Amino acid sequence: MEDYRDTVAVCCKNIADKKLSIAFAESATAGKMAYEFSLTAYSGDILKGGLVCYDACVKEEILGISKELIRKFTPESVEVTREMCLQIKKQMKADITVAITGLTTPGGSESEDKPVGTIFYSIAFASKVTNQRILLAGTPEEIINSSIAHICHTLINIIEVGSQLKQ
Repeated sequence: MEDYRDTVAVCCKNIADKKLSIAFAESATAGKMAYEFSLTAYSGDILKGGLVCYDACVKEEILGISKELIRKFTPESVEVTREMCLQIKKQMKADITVAITGLTTPGGSESEDKPVGTIFYSIAFASKVTNQRILLAGTPEEIINSSIAHICHTLINIIEVGSQLKQ
């Protein structure tokens, strides 16, 4: 299995080559995605910033996600993740925004239909929002690292398709 950091490096290079910027709203990954992007040679060219919104109150108070949306769908859901992605785009004005929620440990909103290892992510780019739900296994660290790799692969594909559409 490839090292997720290699995927991060390729992703960052692609973003830099297209002269795009990126920002993150991170819950399940707790800032690790922005951190990994900051370690690349392209960080100064592409990284706008990130917000760690692990607790629902940060989603509500800083991002403006409604309590009703969180109560109806839970903090770890496609609906809340999508809204986080759109709200961070308004605040950071990046070309690409990514939001990540999910369950890396027991104690959240896990259920039979949403076990630990369920990750939601949304990516906003070129007037489109892509939403994904994946199920990963392993330790919390392995789930987070695998999430980062999945998101970077999705970003690479989205950027390539988006760039082709602009030509």
